[in-house]
Amino acid sequence: MSSRIRQLTVSSLARVEGEGGLRVTVGDGRVDRAELHIYEPPRFFEAFLRGRDYTEPPDITARICGICPVAYQTSACNAVEQVCGIELDPPLRALRRLLYCGEWIASHTLHMHLLHIPDFLGYPDAISMSADHRELVERGLALKKAGNTLLEVVGGRSIHPINIRVGGFYSTPTRAALRIVAEALRRAQDHAVDTALRVGEFEFPDVEFDHDLLAAVTPDRYAIEDGDLCTSTGKAFPPSAFGEHVTEHQVPHSTALHARLDGERYLTGPLARYSLNSHSLSPFAREVAARVGLGVRCRNPYRSILVRAVEVVYAVEEALRLIEEYEPPARASVPVSPRAGIGHGISEAPRGLLYHRYELDADGIVRAADIVAPTAQNQPAIEEDLRRVVAEHLHLDDAALTTLCERTIRNYDPCISCSAHFLDLEVVGR
Repeated sequence: MSSRIRQLTVSSLARVEGEGGLRVTVGDGRVDRAELHIYEPPRFFEAFLRGRDYTEPPDITARICGICPVAYQTSACNAVEQVCGIELDPPLRALRRLLYCGEWIASHTLHMHLLHIPDFLGYPDAISMSADHRELVERGLALKKAGNTLLEVVGGRSIHPINIRVGGFYSTPTRAALRIVAEALRRAQDHAVDTALRVGEFEFPDVEFDHDLLAAVTPDRYAIEDGDLCTSTGKAFPPSAFGEHVTEHQVPHSTALHARLDGERYLTGPLARYSLNSHSLSPFAREVAARVGLGVRCRNPYRSILVRAVEVVYAVEEALRLIEEYEPPARASVPVSPRAGIGHGISEAPRGLLYHRYELDADGIVRAADIVAPTAQNQPAIEEDLRRVVAEHLHLDDAALTTLCERTIRNYDPCISCSAHFLDLEVVGR
């Protein structure tokens, strides 16, 4: 073994944020490196935002992702609204949070039921799993449908919603329309709790990571649509200071930039949110978290599915609360006049923190744009965890080790996860 080079090569990761692969190299009995290859061609979103009107980023950036378009729209609106110096009316802020709850429900449910749960039950995919666990798949589809219904009623449609604008919305829903959504959410609430309790029965490897964590925080609620930033090492800063702490750099094996937090790898996403904000969950969601075995923090990536399940419970409950308190706003949007300046906006996409920065001129034309997506932020941490996993399981054959790597990736990101069963393994240097 000491003179042998072993290389695991995954040729194609389809349906990540672009295209990617995986290569792990082992030499002299130790893991030299684990590289998550993102080899997508440049998409130029930041470039073709330049020269556009200040009203356009929410609609343009929503097309970056079909799974979490509301996250892109919300972060974009937050940034532009900061530049223009406007505050949303409280009912409009609540409506934006309600819309985001729909995205959390739909996205988390898709990841858990169709992509992640098959790993724990030993199935290659949800289709084959449905033959023996039909109720799990049906429960997931019912939950996702409830999330989609909320997105459609508030956002205009479930994929790339069209009702969001800088300053609020183009129109606001009636109480009657939201009552119909509430009926679906009340049915979904039982499905959400049942899902959490079911995944709480899974067996999880006993591992933890030591990465720093970064998430949005708010003093009075579980952070979703806005907030300041906090780390597990005790740093706190506003979105405007994001660039002072988070820097991106190019690596040879990826066209997607890698990010570092004050020079160190870090993790954003469900584990970061929960570990920094679990005290802000509702009493009911905290009760469900305790029932499934979560403490006040969680650093085990395999248990991220538990956090997602608890966040779905919370999102359903929060959506029902917001609907119950809803009164149609006096106006659908706040008037916005452009002005020169730089704005910073963040929100918590289902897979993690999403940062937008826009520089506008006095006419409201975008002169510069910077978008830092969760996947880019998490790549160094994912690679380090892959390296550790391989190092601890070198006794496995290539097929088993590749499957374990796929499962490790699925712990982190729905856009990467949905590709993992389409991997081809190549072993060279035997």
